[in-house]
Amino acid sequence: MKLSILITSFALAALPLTAQTPIYLDSSADIEDRIEDVMKRLSTEEKIAMIHAQSKFSSPGVKRLGIPDIWTSDGPHGIRPEVLWDEWKQAGWTNDSCVAFPALTCLAATWNEEMSHLYGKSIGEEARYRNKSILLGPGVNIYRTPLNGRNFEYMGEDPYLASRMVVPYIKGVQENGVAACVKHYALNNNEINRHTTNVIVDDRTLYEIYLPAFKAAVQEGGAWSIMGSYNLYRNQHGCHNEYLLNDILKGEWGFDGVVVSDWGGTHDTDEAIFNGLDLEFGTHTNGLSSGARNAYDSYYLATPYLEKINSGEAGTEELDDKVRRILRLAFRTVMRTDRPFGSMLSEAHYAAAREIGNEGIVLLKNEGGILPIRPEKGDRILVVGENAIKMMTVGGGSSSLKVQHEISPLQGIREAFGETAEVDYVRGYVGDTSDSFDGVVTGQDLKDGRSADELLEEAVREARNSDYVIFVGGLNKSPHQDCENTDREGLGLPYGQDRVIEALAAVSSRFAVINISGNAVAMPWVDKVPAIVQGWYLGSETGHSIADILSGKANPSGKLPFTFPVTLGDSPAHAVGDYPGTRNGDVWDMEYKEGILVGYRWFDTKDIKPLFAFGHGLSYTDFTYGKAAADSRKISGDDTLTVSVEVRNTGKVTGKEVVQLYISDLKSGLPRPEKELKGFRKVELAPGEARTVTFTISKDDLSFFDAEKHGWVAEPGRFKALIGSASDDIRTEVAFELE
Repeated sequence: MKLSILITSFALAALPLTAQTPIYLDSSADIEDRIEDVMKRLSTEEKIAMIHAQSKFSSPGVKRLGIPDIWTSDGPHGIRPEVLWDEWKQAGWTNDSCVAFPALTCLAATWNEEMSHLYGKSIGEEARYRNKSILLGPGVNIYRTPLNGRNFEYMGEDPYLASRMVVPYIKGVQENGVAACVKHYALNNNEINRHTTNVIVDDRTLYEIYLPAFKAAVQEGGAWSIMGSYNLYRNQHGCHNEYLLNDILKGEWGFDGVVVSDWGGTHDTDEAIFNGLDLEFGTHTNGLSSGARNAYDSYYLATPYLEKINSGEAGTEELDDKVRRILRLAFRTVMRTDRPFGSMLSEAHYAAAREIGNEGIVLLKNEGGILPIRPEKGDRILVVGENAIKMMTVGGGSSSLKVQHEISPLQGIREAFGETAEVDYVRGYVGDTSDSFDGVVTGQDLKDGRSADELLEEAVREARNSDYVIFVGGLNKSPHQDCENTDREGLGLPYGQDRVIEALAAVSSRFAVINISGNAVAMPWVDKVPAIVQGWYLGSETGHSIADILSGKANPSGKLPFTFPVTLGDSPAHAVGDYPGTRNGDVWDMEYKEGILVGYRWFDTKDIKPLFAFGHGLSYTDFTYGKAAADSRKISGDDTLTVSVEVRNTGKVTGKEVVQLYISDLKSGLPRPEKELKGFRKVELAPGEARTVTFTISKDDLSFFDAEKHGWVAEPGRFKALIGSASDDIRTEVAFELE
């Protein structure tokens, strides 16, 4: 049976007969045929209206033809609450709360593509239920400096890891008929001077480090939209950048979706016309009281564009391409005939948030087996620290959310241990006491008039009388911490937390530090604290996930997606880079002098010992690795080589291990890192169980980008496949040759 859907006009009476002709959408018809049918019916004025915003988060369709509006929503960790038509102020809805999922740093730390798909599917269902066309996420900008205020929204320092983790997320979102909008393309690696930073980077570094995750998003994930970046590259802004958008994204990669500007990221009509931007948002922030008729008509891609067409300064070829892309997105989303209905605030979504949080939490240190905590009846557990009670879903910029609930670490710990032990809390330090962001109010009164000395004295006194002490601190989502539009001012913990941690370590031998952050932090007390956990921003189920790990209900299996340096000067962007850039007129030139040696590539190649290495993460059980074996010692032509290793759980509890494959080029015509991640597998093993993990290595895995040839080159020669549990914990290796 042939299924057709009739889309009728919203305003037929006032239109001539030709404009009233309905569009029939056949569920089996080719989208491109539908697009061309619509293109014949659109006026130039209607096309211009479609390529720029009509409100803070929407762009208009064409009512005359029954083409719906495009509605966007900030992610990437949850569906943002509704705002007024033309203001950031809250709309005051009572049904726009969401489930907050863990930040993307946590998702990357799972090293589990199944978790990524679960994340995308779940958040996509929430976006669909709220009838969003585009979810503004995920973010895949590379972690270049630990000061970047927005690192918590991204997937770490390694292009391979980010590439593998972004693809399932996109597919999960788009299964719901909602477009993922991968951001921020490209080179948006700091928040300081983000609108005026002109990145200077060589092509090899661009292609090897900063583009692979975006390329995977387009060619493997099939992303339907991409968001341009605020910064400049080659002295052109990312939202209308000829090389990035036309030459690479739409040219080399064949992207057929929509390029969306970041809000306020458009700066020039001619560049926006000709350099790849399709849909302009956020250029003006007061659209109802300024502009020709309103500010939306004076957007760069609005009346100024129409005037250029009417005067003959511009043709309509570029306009038609933009409109075709927007129509293609509409047919994939709001005009899709079999679009699912989605769901919101479901038990399944809370369960997904908790599971992802459990898999992403990283056990950094556990001397003496302090964790998991096994209290005896009557034991006393003392929880110290502001982050044990502070809501973290509110704040941080555009990823700020209004949640139905957020389980605090203290609440989760009390639920997990309260029946056996007495769980008490003291503040320890006072940090950010604000209680709202963009009109979302936490309802928390965190004010405390006591001095730092009084708070410290109380914490030490109570710690002396406790069987276990858990400090929950780190960063928060205030300006100059983990927050959009500002970078951190240093690597250290704020609010005098180091002093509190050292004092607690001096009086408690059963002491654990839970660091809540989306960034690496300095730990001058690392040798004095027996147990350290990296907790991330974990969303609605924060407290449950942390308690699951502390209690042993879940065995930690997260691995760091970026390196923790000992000092800021150990980080390549600060050792040899040009952060925060050099003033050059109206822009800040920032040269990526470290080139391809980003993150662990720098630490390994320069033989600098990190605080905690990329890929590091402990477990409550132990894993042993057998000797790596290869099915051949040579790769020739398009052949592949298979490397395998047996991994065994030699401990007493079931656990998951992330087996990591790195490739080392033993002799190259160009400088190369000591090793590069080229594969990983997360395997679950019961006590005593063993499994053989295999990796397939191809010529592509051995290639580097040759800027002179503008292509990927695999040089013949000798290589090593290095297999281990972290970038600094290689357990076995096997040599081979590329002929």
